[in-house]
Amino acid sequence: MNAVELRAQILGTKKLMVVPVVCPEWGVTVHIREMSGKDRDAWEQSLQGTKGKVNIENIRARLVSFTAVDENGDKVFTAKDAEALGELSSKALSRCATAAQKLNGLSESDLEDAKGNSPGVPSADSTSSLQATSGE
Repeated sequence: MNAVELRAQILGTKKLMVVPVVCPEWGVTVHIREMSGKDRDAWEQSLQGTKGKVNIENIRARLVSFTAVDENGDKVFTAKDAEALGELSSKALSRCATAAQKLNGLSESDLEDAKGNSPGVPSADSTSSLQATSGE
């Protein structure tokens, strides 16, 4: 495959994976979508706290706000909705956030990378749970 064909094939793949997550606490099925490169960068930027520390406050809700979509693939929330989401059922949020972590290859090492403590690139298939229990 030459460069032109390779470019066309790569840029032609716009479909992002979506998984349904049943949330009886909310009475709905939430669709969680793989983040685009732009979304992933924006989410990672939302983790930047003060003095180089990672802000993990309300991290599950922030992740869900970046990844929840409707049946048509349109985003349900904005980053500004994360605060309100954080006030809802932790069980439902954790279920959705775990699905988003798995779908997007997010792990503990991603937080370390955001802190600047890890030289490695996170694995695309890493699925360990983010520890997000406190703020800065």
